[in-house]
Amino acid sequence: MTQPQDPQRSWPRFQTRKPRILLLTSQFFLLGEIRAACERLGVEHVLLDLQAKEMGLDDFVRTILGALTTFRPDFVLTVNHLGVDREGVLLQILEALDLPLASWFVDNPHLILPAYPRTHADKTLLFTWDADNIEPLRDMGYPNAEWLPLGTDVHRFAPGASGRPDWDADVSFVGNSMVAKVLGRYKAAAPGDELAAKIREIADAFGPADEPSAARFMLGRFPELRDAFLELESPARMLAFETLLTWQSTLDYRLDCVKRLLPFRPMIVGDKGWKDLLAEEENWRLHPEVSYYDELPGLYPRSKVNFNCTSLQMKGAVNQRVFDVPACGAFLITDRRRQMDRLFEPGSEVVTYADPEQIPELVERYLADPAARKAVAEAAQKRVLAEHTYDHRLEALMRTMRLTFEPAAQS
Repeated sequence: MTQPQDPQRSWPRFQTRKPRILLLTSQFFLLGEIRAACERLGVEHVLLDLQAKEMGLDDFVRTILGALTTFRPDFVLTVNHLGVDREGVLLQILEALDLPLASWFVDNPHLILPAYPRTHADKTLLFTWDADNIEPLRDMGYPNAEWLPLGTDVHRFAPGASGRPDWDADVSFVGNSMVAKVLGRYKAAAPGDELAAKIREIADAFGPADEPSAARFMLGRFPELRDAFLELESPARMLAFETLLTWQSTLDYRLDCVKRLLPFRPMIVGDKGWKDLLAEEENWRLHPEVSYYDELPGLYPRSKVNFNCTSLQMKGAVNQRVFDVPACGAFLITDRRRQMDRLFEPGSEVVTYADPEQIPELVERYLADPAARKAVAEAAQKRVLAEHTYDHRLEALMRTMRLTFEPAAQS
């Protein structure tokens, strides 16, 4: 195996006004937006895309070291730990070079991080889109954890994108049914009979609870299942079961919300799982999934009311749709989340329901009031442009990395 470079040969960091960033990934997820923001902000960067391909250990080390020592970044940035190997080789290299790592989690880190070693934790800064994760991440052994909410690419999600007549709808919902995701995690967890019999009951109770971790919730609320959970033995199966509970809870919640839209004959844009969930219902139509980048910017403005219900992997945070829809100049009704008030002005910039029972009344009210829809959409778009673009998020991330890891700032 090629040995990591001697730390004595590492390079000075944060010597320029804007940091140099090595963007690392194994899936091109959100890195396009971040790279474009780097270019707009004049940030020197290199993208290392490992493309989720298998490579030998020596080749992996050689590739990483080559990129690091040639470009000499101030830090490495990844999303959801994509590109970080689960054996910890990359983390060992960064530790040897004393080079910070920034990882921006836009999915639940508790469903991802347990698969990785905690090597280099003191020089890793975990950014999370959900402020509720900060203290639990620190308790996990990551002292550097900060809130960085989602944002949007206003150069792509903007008014004027082309659409199609079959996208026209009074009410629409864009979202996955979660049917295949639940089945996939069930197969991966392979729970015994005792756990399997309790899945729906646990998921039902987890949904309205404040606890963000389904596993912690289960062990606290259903202590009699501890032995059955431990019998899963492998961390991978335990993590799969926790994810299963989260997805099942999300499925049930999402289905409840969507059923309340049926009086308005909604268009549901999603997977075929909706046909199973709504097999006995008639007042709706299914549109196949659309491209996030190429089609959604044109789809959102074709609906009078865009509807949103958030995944229960995030109990307090808001999701992507809360930024993307108003960026297009379109109107959104979404579920209320604790962190919403830190991002938008309730009532004037965002319309929310605190309970699914409120959905029909809100939809009916705003369908009948185009002027109110327009006012909210315009106010929300103004706020997004002023505070919630990926340029804003990258600037905040760079500022935090400098304050945390710049030698002068730490002395």
